[in-house]
Amino acid sequence: MSRPGRAGPSGRPGRRLVVEADGGSRGNPGVAGFGALVRDAETGALLAERAEPLGLASNNVAEYTGLIAGLEAALAVDEGAHIEARMDSKLVVEQMSGRWKIKHEDMRRLALEARDLVQRCRAAGGSVTFTWIPREQNKAADALSNIAMDGESVDRTFGGEAAVDDLPTVEEAPEGPGVTETGGSSIPSPTPRGPGRGAVTRVVIVRHGVTAFTEEGRLDGRGGADPSLSTAGQAQAAAAGRAIGHLLAGRPARVVTSSLARAIETGAAIAEAIGAEACADADFDEQGFGSWDGALISDLLKDPERGFQRMRVDGSYAAPGGESRIDLAARVIPAWERLLAEGGTTILVSHRMVIFVLLAHLLGLDDDKAWRLAIAPGSLTAVEAWENGEIQLAFVNRT
Repeated sequence: MSRPGRAGPSGRPGRRLVVEADGGSRGNPGVAGFGALVRDAETGALLAERAEPLGLASNNVAEYTGLIAGLEAALAVDEGAHIEARMDSKLVVEQMSGRWKIKHEDMRRLALEARDLVQRCRAAGGSVTFTWIPREQNKAADALSNIAMDGESVDRTFGGEAAVDDLPTVEEAPEGPGVTETGGSSIPSPTPRGPGRGAVTRVVIVRHGVTAFTEEGRLDGRGGADPSLSTAGQAQAAAAGRAIGHLLAGRPARVVTSSLARAIETGAAIAEAIGAEACADADFDEQGFGSWDGALISDLLKDPERGFQRMRVDGSYAAPGGESRIDLAARVIPAWERLLAEGGTTILVSHRMVIFVLLAHLLGLDDDKAWRLAIAPGSLTAVEAWENGEIQLAFVNRT
């Protein structure tokens, strides 16, 4: 049974909100950032997310700044709300609760700023309490703070009461890491809305882990030998699964892979890590290299008669029996559009040339500039696609 809040000055009960906040510093002091979010305490709906880099700062400064940002976001939802601020920083929770003294000048300044927000809430008829939670229960705010430490900012408000974040919980997501040969997946994923931009679809693109061919510098495309992951590739796939689990912070996602063994195996490791089911879509297979398949790239580069260099600069050129980059784009881009049309959050496991074509398409890059993109085995690239057509790359080639 839900508990009604106390009535504020307007006579209506204040809304019950939860703030989750965190901050971090790589070096303490070092590169720092904070993350915070606001949820409706009754429904669990995500109402706001905030993250911001802080430059050079300490962990404690980042944690306090995250708390302040979370309180500000909550007051923007309802100034007279009854707010529970949850953090895994015992220092901040104990100091803000008045049980521990604050000695450091920076901490005093930030604590006073946070207390001003508490007083503002109380003056409007609300309340603020502080709760310590274990780190594993603060994964969403921690993920936002890591995004901030990577140099990205997040300022999302999901439309108040009308925009309930009704993504399925982890328990509602399909179970098991198995891979099935189908054209798509079926996790229902309604998406939050950004101001004026409509629904957002999120895709994390993963390049598969290495194979013996990758390690030897050999071409391996669609219709070729189709090797499995090497021991190093298996470790990269497992690491990608852990990283994606950290990014999702408990939210569900579908996993789509190419139909080639190395992508299926990488996708299975990711699916197992996040409790999802992977599906294979052959339209995301690597470019077909025809008669060059299995050849050493170093040998191809030494032999101008074989045309490998021409393929790099001429999108219409193909190896004998293979695909040109234009051919590749003709099957990959429509598959990408189908993926976006499904909405929600998708983990796409594919190949270097597929990712190359997608990023060139999304960023409007010509061949010369597109070849400057690094796409390492096991790397993650995150794309946000808004309903109004706006595209944003949150990060590229994260390993």
